[in-house]
Amino acid sequence: MASHRKSRPAGSRVAGIRTPALATAALTSVALLSQTANASPSDDDRPSLEEVEKKVDDLYRQAESATEKYNAAKEKTAKQRKQVDTLLDDVAKRTQKLNDAREELGSYAAAQYRTGAAAPDTATFLLADSPQDYFDQTQLMNRLTGSQKAAVDDYFAEQTATMEKRQEATESLATLTESQSDLQTAKTTVQKKLADARELLSELTAEEKARLAAIEKKKQEEAERKAAELARQQAEEQQRQEEAAAAQQAEEQETGTSGSTGSTGSTDTSTGTSTGSSTDSTYTTKAEKALAFARAQIGKPYVWGATGPDSYDCSGLTQAAWNAAGISLPRTTYDQVNAGTTVPVSSAQPGDLVFFYDDVTHVGIYIGNGMMIHAPKPGTYVREESIYYDGESSIHSVVRPA
Repeated sequence: MASHRKSRPAGSRVAGIRTPALATAALTSVALLSQTANASPSDDDRPSLEEVEKKVDDLYRQAESATEKYNAAKEKTAKQRKQVDTLLDDVAKRTQKLNDAREELGSYAAAQYRTGAAAPDTATFLLADSPQDYFDQTQLMNRLTGSQKAAVDDYFAEQTATMEKRQEATESLATLTESQSDLQTAKTTVQKKLADARELLSELTAEEKARLAAIEKKKQEEAERKAAELARQQAEEQQRQEEAAAAQQAEEQETGTSGSTGSTGSTDTSTGTSTGSSTDSTYTTKAEKALAFARAQIGKPYVWGATGPDSYDCSGLTQAAWNAAGISLPRTTYDQVNAGTTVPVSSAQPGDLVFFYDDVTHVGIYIGNGMMIHAPKPGTYVREESIYYDGESSIHSVVRPA
């Protein structure tokens, strides 16, 4: 896939830009490089502006990857917390039932002891914490009435179940602790990557920032050109399909006039077409709702881990958009990519999800004509943009949900 996302080797030029002692000389070298072809040999030790741009882009991609891991860990933690809470509630209820059963056994033992119906050993048996050994004594079991025997059986059943639930709760708590650790690690990684990107950008001069903006504009123009080309291809394909459908319909009508048999065949074909049209119409209706929601979010800031309503990350936006259409999508890009039918880019329809990069760490919602609505990256806002915003090779797949 795209080479622009490969990590630079240790000891690369870019890493050197963070060395305080060399920062001033590095930026001076970059400026001089842009003004003259007779730069000194030391300029070769500094990254070009394009390399700085690539490094910043890579850091943002890495931050987005860490964000999706954070989202997955957060979702897992929430589910495990709910499970643990349920288990602890169950253990508390079972413990109360166990105490009630013990009190009942104690009342039986006390009553038998007062009336002399049982030997002191019987009372010891009924009141003990672990009376299992006494059950092997047939004569003692024979002294218990039917209701007393049932109470003893209930006590041991409840004791066993409670111990099992306590063990399950203990294991779930350990898993929860591990998930919380993963959550914190992912959060720290995101913050570190974003801080590194901000540091690189802050060290650029005004002239370098202007050049960087010009590079970005050129990339955007190329992305828009590619989007227009896709829109043209899709329009041509749609026209071709409409012409083919019209020709087929004309042929069926002509065949239908030749006899009743032909007429019957025409009716069957029409029914099949109607079913397909109904399916397309259902998806289109849902997609329109999802797109209406997405458009209403344009201008809201990207915030990693956010799911709305005031800010979003990429998968949080697509999840919320399709949720508005009555379709529940998973939280992360890793799961959303499997939540529908994969289609070719050339066949993308409004509402489809467009995924990016080999590690599937970004997603947008297709709006037609090669364009999408997405939450791009930290420091930006939800916006419309070409699906080729990071090059054609960055597109991983297109998925049709619902």
